[in-house]
Amino acid sequence: MSTSHTSSSSAHASDEHCIFCKIVAGTIPSKKVYEDEDLLAFHDINPWAPIHFLIIPKTHIASMAQLTLSHEALMGKIMVKAGELALQEGAVPYPEGGFRTVVNTGRHGGQEVHHLHVHVLAGERPWQKI
Repeated sequence: MSTSHTSSSSAHASDEHCIFCKIVAGTIPSKKVYEDEDLLAFHDINPWAPIHFLIIPKTHIASMAQLTLSHEALMGKIMVKAGELALQEGAVPYPEGGFRTVVNTGRHGGQEVHHLHVHVLAGERPWQKI
């Protein structure tokens, strides 16, 4: 299991083996949607909808299961940015349009990358394959 450490290039805790930490560090390229001191949003490389991007904290947090009260403001910021960025990326405004947020947690929750990330999906609803 990887241990967290502070990167010499930033003040954020990171995991040298985490693909999302490498995207935050800039060693793996991404198609950025938004970036500030706390968050990075980028397009999903395997989109499930016409608009599909991820919002991640720059600090390595493995999953929702590791959140504490100290992360309350960070998670609130992510949820507020989800709506702003969905509209920026072309989502039809609520209530006619809207967007979907998904957070997979742990193996049973379908989490593949163990760095907390919020999927934001908008546009037609291809995830409803019935």
